[in-house]
Amino acid sequence: MEKILDFIKKKMNKFELFYLKENFTTVIFENSKLKDIKESIQSGVSLRILKDGKMGFAYTKNLKNIEEFFQNAVYSLSYGVEAPFDFPINKRSFPLNSYDSSIEEVSTSKVIDECRRVIGELSMRVSGQINIYAGFGVESIEIENNYGTSLTSNFSEYYLTAEILYPASHSAIMRSIIGKSFKEIDKEFINFVSDIYERSKREVKIKRGKMKVLFLPETMYVLIWRLLSATSGKSVYKKESPVYNKLGEKLFSSKLTIYDDPLNDEMPFARSFDDEGVQTKYLPIIEEGVLENFYYDLYYGGKMGVNSTGHGYKVGFWGEDKISLKPSPLLRHLYIKCGENNFKELLSMIDKGLIIGGALGAHSGNIPNGDFSIGGSPGIYVEKGEIVGYVKDVMIAGNIYDVMKNIEAIENKQHSAYMGNFPAILFSDVSITV
Repeated sequence: MEKILDFIKKKMNKFELFYLKENFTTVIFENSKLKDIKESIQSGVSLRILKDGKMGFAYTKNLKNIEEFFQNAVYSLSYGVEAPFDFPINKRSFPLNSYDSSIEEVSTSKVIDECRRVIGELSMRVSGQINIYAGFGVESIEIENNYGTSLTSNFSEYYLTAEILYPASHSAIMRSIIGKSFKEIDKEFINFVSDIYERSKREVKIKRGKMKVLFLPETMYVLIWRLLSATSGKSVYKKESPVYNKLGEKLFSSKLTIYDDPLNDEMPFARSFDDEGVQTKYLPIIEEGVLENFYYDLYYGGKMGVNSTGHGYKVGFWGEDKISLKPSPLLRHLYIKCGENNFKELLSMIDKGLIIGGALGAHSGNIPNGDFSIGGSPGIYVEKGEIVGYVKDVMIAGNIYDVMKNIEAIENKQHSAYMGNFPAILFSDVSITV
């Protein structure tokens, strides 16, 4: 990195170098049998240069020819990509406890043993197909720019997801743990997925209509995805967001508070700076139902004439190679504030309703407008506070600006899930079709 930095300094007045190195192992069990093990080691460097209000970009995983790497970035300047920003001066970022050295003692065989233990525990309780996805690894990043901003951070991660499939379907009850190092799955995890599955494995028929719907943490991303789109600086700049002019207005139930907290280093990948070197901070998005903030990277902050909020990340939704991406606005450390009720109490509040344990077609509907239309995968029917069975081919549809006004209660515990850490949330008057 030092050699590249010295070379670029002599060539360009305004530049940013981003270095990434990662080493991850994934383990997959399908139908209780070991299906695959993947070990990946990769590193790379990306370069952004600014000149006359334009931006050039290049990346490489092979640094044998630094001159060629640099010239690729210079060549891309000719395309005239607008750069309404400057790179940040950041001398104040502080280290977070984002790396747990005990990850170095985690081995593939240890993770396989844990997967087999979990499968054994679940197999004693359920007859459905059990799949496990686990992984562990480390990541290092380094950012340098022409203003002397020089930032480094190391991360460690361990995760395990267990799912139980319903017969002759892809519907599954699942739960995940994510941490900075190895952690055994506990009894509460085992009991939750096995109990929900066993109580719901019988198919039942229901009538269409409006009823209470309990979104599990694993399906909250369906709603959160629409909110991420609406509050992104990109959507606000393009006026694609239905709330671009509603800062300070109450949009949702007073029970709902959603925030981004990159500084919480109890969770993996905590950050004191984003992938552009901008200092991060706690940022409330929704506070007791009120829209408090939009989030920006350097580019869209520049387009809007505001500062970046420290949310420029090289992360794609579909697993793209990070080093090949330019930063874009993203809420990467999202949380929903807990409520006051445990899961059993949430169930007891349902006279007739559904639990959404999985979602099919989460991308369906007009995402920028907040519309969603998903298949319950599974949709689990609840009557008088008791799980009755699962409903085949059930659909749930609505708009987040209607649905999230009608919150009955929120679980008193957050769970790691896709797009963030969320509790289960019980909504009323949600449209159901079968």
